[in-house]
Amino acid sequence: MQKSLRSSSLSAPVNRGSVVVLVMERIKQALIRGELKAGDFLPSEAELTRNLGVGKSSVREAVKMLQAMGIVEVRRGQGTVIRDQPGENSLNTLVYQLILARGVTQDVLDFRSMFEPAYTIMAMHRATDEDYGAIQDAIDRLEAALQDRVQSARHDVAFHRAILHATRNPMVIRVGETLLEMFEAAIETSMRTLPKVALKDHKQIFKALRAKDATAVLAAIAESSKSWERCLTYNE
Repeated sequence: MQKSLRSSSLSAPVNRGSVVVLVMERIKQALIRGELKAGDFLPSEAELTRNLGVGKSSVREAVKMLQAMGIVEVRRGQGTVIRDQPGENSLNTLVYQLILARGVTQDVLDFRSMFEPAYTIMAMHRATDEDYGAIQDAIDRLEAALQDRVQSARHDVAFHRAILHATRNPMVIRVGETLLEMFEAAIETSMRTLPKVALKDHKQIFKALRAKDATAVLAAIAESSKSWERCLTYNE
């Protein structure tokens, strides 16, 4: 059933400007205020058009953009429902923000230096035996690739991805996957220049992770970051 327009965010007319963006902003405010929540249906197109004082085309475009972002799902014959989390194939705007930063900048490196230790510590507290197995498998695959001299960024990324998924937090995983995607080209460079160092660093991080030694985890990540950044060319 579609949600009635009791909420203030979706009942007052919007000011002119970029009307589509303003409609999306109203829906965002309704979510923030709890006037809409996961599983709720948006008011009908006619209701939104009437109450927000905008054209039907603006409402349709706003819904299409929210659908692309994975915020809503359009169900034929039922209406538009708020998703509980973005779908796997939804548009990730953070990727584009990082791309527009023109590659690996100091700002992006600073973000990674904050984010990676935090998600690794989270994984340390939440990892299961299955997660430990996946992390070890990633290390083993990198080691085998090194022996065959076929190592690539995907072998390195698999290690970080396994730790990310051990956090069991969809939001952390989504942001982490975005960072990995952004850094993949730079990781490819380190796999050509410092592959044995990367393997050593991975083993050190995993040893500390399994021992649940947060101090050792952070020290191992810091050492790994220094090694990696030595071979990195980034934009100021």
